[in-house]
Amino acid sequence: MNPLPLAQALLRAESVTPARGPVFDVAEAALAAQGFHVDRFTAGEAPDGPVENLLAVRGDGGPHFAFAGHLDVVPPGEGWRGDPWSGEVRGGLLYGRGAVDMKGAVAAFIAAADRAPRIGTLSLILTGDEEGPAVHGTRALITRMAERGLKPAQCLVGEPTSARRLGDTVKIGRRGSVNIWIDVPGRQGHVAYPHLADNPIPKLVAALREIDAIELDRGNRWFQPSNIEFTDLHVGNPATNVIPAAATARLSIRFNDEQRGDDLIDRIRAIVARHAPQASVRGIVSGEAFLTEPGPLSTLVSASIERRTGLQPELSTTGGTSDARFLSKLCPVVEFGLLNATMHQVDEAVAVDDLEALTDIYADVIARALTR
Repeated sequence: MNPLPLAQALLRAESVTPARGPVFDVAEAALAAQGFHVDRFTAGEAPDGPVENLLAVRGDGGPHFAFAGHLDVVPPGEGWRGDPWSGEVRGGLLYGRGAVDMKGAVAAFIAAADRAPRIGTLSLILTGDEEGPAVHGTRALITRMAERGLKPAQCLVGEPTSARRLGDTVKIGRRGSVNIWIDVPGRQGHVAYPHLADNPIPKLVAALREIDAIELDRGNRWFQPSNIEFTDLHVGNPATNVIPAAATARLSIRFNDEQRGDDLIDRIRAIVARHAPQASVRGIVSGEAFLTEPGPLSTLVSASIERRTGLQPELSTTGGTSDARFLSKLCPVVEFGLLNATMHQVDEAVAVDDLEALTDIYADVIARALTR
C-alpha cells in the first residue's frame, strides 16, 4: 500500500478535535481491507465528550505489538497558502492540517501493516481527542482493550518526534503536567479607607513570590529540571479608587520523574495557605512523568531507523505531553514519527519522501516485533 493516497484521504476529512465520523471512515476502510477487525465506539458526555475512538486488531496470540495515534487535529488557523484540508502535494511536500501531527504517521503505519508478516497480533489504537481534553480517548481505549483481554507486549506512538532529520529522535518518556488555579478572596472597599476592606493582591503576590523561588529539582540522567510557570494573573478591577474583591492566578508545572502531580498541588496549596488562609487552590494532573528505560523496545525501533536512514537516534524525554502517558501503564511504550517543525503551524507539511521512509521503518519495526 502506498501511504500517500491514504494520508491525503485522511487530511481531506476535517477533524478538528474532537474528531468524529468521516476521518474514522477512511481509517476503518483501509484497515478492514487488510483483515483487521475494527471496533469503533464513542465514550463520554459533554463537556469533554462524546469522543469517537477506533480499536483495530488483526491476528491472535503472541507477540502482540500495538501502534497508537490520534486522528483529531488542532484548528487550522488563518494564513494558509492553500486549503488546509486539501491534502495537496506541492514541491514534494504534502500539505494539510495534521500532515505531521499525526495523520501522516497513521497513514504510514496502516500502509506498513499491509507489508507486514501476518503472524502474532497487531493492533491500532486511534483516538479522536488527543489534541483536546484527552479524557475519553486513549484511556477509554485502554479500558476497552482490558474488557476484551487485549494486552500488547509493546507499543509505538506515532507522534512527530524527529527534530532535524527523520529518525534523529525517539522519545522514551515524557514529563508530567499539572495546572493549578489559585483564587484569593478579599473584601472590596475604597482605597482611602483600607481598614474597611481586605486587599487580596498583596497576599497573592506574596504567595507567587515564594512559589517563584522554588527549585523543584535539577533534572537527572533522562529528564530536564522540572519547572513552574505562571500562565495567568487576573484582578479585573476597572476602578482606580477601589480595592478589589478577588485576585486569581494560574500556573503550570512540567515535572520529571522525581515529582508527583498530587504532591506538587499539595505543596502549592500549603504555600498559598500561609499567605492567604481563605484562598482556594485547585489542581488538575494531566499526566504523570514516565520513562521507558532503554532496552528491547527502544533498541528495536532504533535498529529499524538505522537500517533505513543510517542514523542512530537520540533517546529523549523532551517536549510536551502525549497519550503515551496513559499507555505507559499498559506496556513499554516509545514514540517515533515525522519531523515536528511544522506541527500546529500554518502550512503544516510533510515531505512525501519522509512519508515513504517512515512507512519502511514502521514495516521493519512490525516485522522485528512480531518475529522476535
